[in-house]
Amino acid sequence: MKHTRKIPALIISMIVIGGVSIYAAGVLGGMMKEDPEKLLRKYMEHIEDGDYDAMYAMVSPESVRGLGKEGYIERNSRIYEGIEAHDFEAQDIVAEEQEDGRVAVTYRGSFDTLAGEITFTGRAVFVDTEEGCRLAWEDSLIHPDLTRTDKIQVFTEQAKRGEIQDRDGKTLAGEGTASSVGIIPGKMADREAAVAQMASLLETDADSIRRALEADWVREDTFVPVATIPKVDDLALLSPQTDEALLREYGRQEQLLALPGVMMTDIQTRAYPLGPAAAHLIGYVQEVTAEDIENDPEAGYTPGSMIGRSGMEGLYEKALKGRDGCKIAIVDKDGNTKKTLAEIPKEDGRDIRLTIDQKLQASLYAQFRDDRGCSVAMDPYTGEVLALVSTPSYDDNALVNGLSQEKWTALEEDADRPLYNRFRQIWCPGSTFKPVVAGIGRTTGRLDPNEDFGNEGLEWQKDPSWGSYHVTTLQAYEPVIMKNALIYSDNIYFAKAALKIGAEELARSLDALGFGQRLPFEIQMEPSQYSNTDTIGTEIQLADSGYGQGEILVNPLHLASIYTAFLNGGDMIRPYLEYRGNGPGEVWISGAYSGDAAGEIAEALRETVNDPKGTGYAAHREDLVLAGKTGTAELKATREDTNGTEIGWFAVFTAERETPRPLLLISMVEDVKNSGGSGYVIAKDKAVLDGYLKGQ
Repeated sequence: MKHTRKIPALIISMIVIGGVSIYAAGVLGGMMKEDPEKLLRKYMEHIEDGDYDAMYAMVSPESVRGLGKEGYIERNSRIYEGIEAHDFEAQDIVAEEQEDGRVAVTYRGSFDTLAGEITFTGRAVFVDTEEGCRLAWEDSLIHPDLTRTDKIQVFTEQAKRGEIQDRDGKTLAGEGTASSVGIIPGKMADREAAVAQMASLLETDADSIRRALEADWVREDTFVPVATIPKVDDLALLSPQTDEALLREYGRQEQLLALPGVMMTDIQTRAYPLGPAAAHLIGYVQEVTAEDIENDPEAGYTPGSMIGRSGMEGLYEKALKGRDGCKIAIVDKDGNTKKTLAEIPKEDGRDIRLTIDQKLQASLYAQFRDDRGCSVAMDPYTGEVLALVSTPSYDDNALVNGLSQEKWTALEEDADRPLYNRFRQIWCPGSTFKPVVAGIGRTTGRLDPNEDFGNEGLEWQKDPSWGSYHVTTLQAYEPVIMKNALIYSDNIYFAKAALKIGAEELARSLDALGFGQRLPFEIQMEPSQYSNTDTIGTEIQLADSGYGQGEILVNPLHLASIYTAFLNGGDMIRPYLEYRGNGPGEVWISGAYSGDAAGEIAEALRETVNDPKGTGYAAHREDLVLAGKTGTAELKATREDTNGTEIGWFAVFTAERETPRPLLLISMVEDVKNSGGSGYVIAKDKAVLDGYLKGQ
């Protein structure tokens, strides 16, 4: 018989029967008052239900005289509930009358457990008593090889969590050491004063420390852990580059150790060498909750297991976690393994290697750490994502070790939103969107790159129907052709260009470039959009869309992928994050732009950086050729709003394929209105490029 429901409360049955009927109907000849097969089935139902009182009522009193009811229940419940069993099956059931009038039932049984399948040949004996037919209970009914002095134990071996590594195999997440701060109660001088001082130094509440000290298991000589904090590396303290934060941490730990009864011990933990520089990308792990275990019962989580909560730790949880080893064995009174009943070997988690360049990631974070913004970097030919940075950030090491409620609340309520992952979101792209529109206009044939749109001065409107609304630009120039419009970042030209392309064609072309779609990337990014509705509804919205305003919102990595088309003959390269070795890029959207359009725009973007009048000239280099586009997006509550903020952008890439370290970098800062506009972003990206392009 196939049992399909699992045993409640982790119950295992070591004695099972199947649907094969006992063929002793004639042999037993009515000797038994009741059918042993039916009784055995009933007994097994009670095991499955965890009804030990009912089980005890079915066994012969003589057979359990040495245990008594309490001993019998404890013996059975500890074993059955200590091993998870399901999918019972029994075959070849045979009943045979013994010379002493008893009936022996044998069968071949099997079932699955938390350590795999167990198979055995079982034997149950029934006797007639004044109360009726009863089971002559023995320890061997739990398992044939079990005796009264033996135990059945479960042994587990924890799997090692896989590392997260950068492109060179350097650790981004892996095994580390932290300090467990604890108390030896018997060595405390003034308990209340010490608890208050510890709570202050650990930035936690005193009640949580008191509760730890009042636990039932605590003795005077017990080490009672109360907090986990970063381990201070003594060698790091000797370094000339030792920062103030490390010195403060060292001082705090010295104060803790000065308190009578306080000790520290090293413990293994998950460590993140880059800390805040990669926290939004890598994420963190924390101890599982009861809800985690309940939601995924097949994953093998137990109290104390760690689980990825965000970033790569969450995305690759199943691969990183591995599988704990488990063995069920009979152990004799001396603790020796007598027989292994089932075993699953430990499988360590898989290491995940990313395309990330650790130095570039850290360099971008160092430049923008105090800004609200994000940066994405990729190889424009292969699609390898080299950096994903969101600032400001948080320390994922601190979240692993556990934050006080006060610190967690402070993080959540911080006006700069350090927990917010900005590189996953969509933003108004401003003038970085102009090359996208230029490419659409050329590819669709709606724009002639050599057509002079005419010098309109610094503001323009199509006609009086626009009322008081005008498109403005920063400088006048001639001739007003596509290349110059990109170099000088002319809003008026691209407003006119969008009107020439038309709302339907612009929407169709943007759809073809991946707008409104999920980016084919390991991390789920917010889809880019060109409207808050399904269409570009008005002429003004269409004109604004031409220069990256209106309702245009773009994910930075999606924008980077579009820019790869300018270097790959019009094909958009798919970005990816899991390292797969040196190889050609995978085309995401073939023919996103025509080859001519891609080449013309790439040339214009070169001039944007290398022409002294270009908006990106501050990034110009003498050692190699860069190309790029600046962008400043205005965020206003209304068109008349004069107090809105400005988003600053800079998109820059190495313009020649033979460049030793090809790079496409896009950075965004949320508010640059009072700090130099996009020039603020250029200066920071330039500092990053100086190091990266020199191999530093």
